[in-house]
Amino acid sequence: MGSLLQQAQQMQQQMEEAQRALSEQKVSGAAGGGLVTATVTGLGELVDLKISPEAADPQDTETLADLVIAAVHAANEEAERLQKEKLGPLGALGSGGLGGLGGGLPGF
Repeated sequence: MGSLLQQAQQMQQQMEEAQRALSEQKVSGAAGGGLVTATVTGLGELVDLKISPEAADPQDTETLADLVIAAVHAANEEAERLQKEKLGPLGALGSGGLGGLGGGLPGF
């Protein structure tokens, strides 16, 4: 029983280290041929959004909104790929990994 508890503690420590590393990494996604670029952490937290002046048409704010959503979605897909790469089998723990965040990351 003690061995099982020790293994669980080691896995918890590995998960925390992986989360810390993911929170420090950044990935980006773009939409509209680069008119809008979103940058998120490896955990999916939006940290930067760049909008090209060409994308900001006051007569067509719906298209800009769609581009922002698409760029954030693309960035979050990259974050999810990075999580799978970094966490490997740890990502399948709990409710998708990340202490309940996996599969339910912001923007997903």
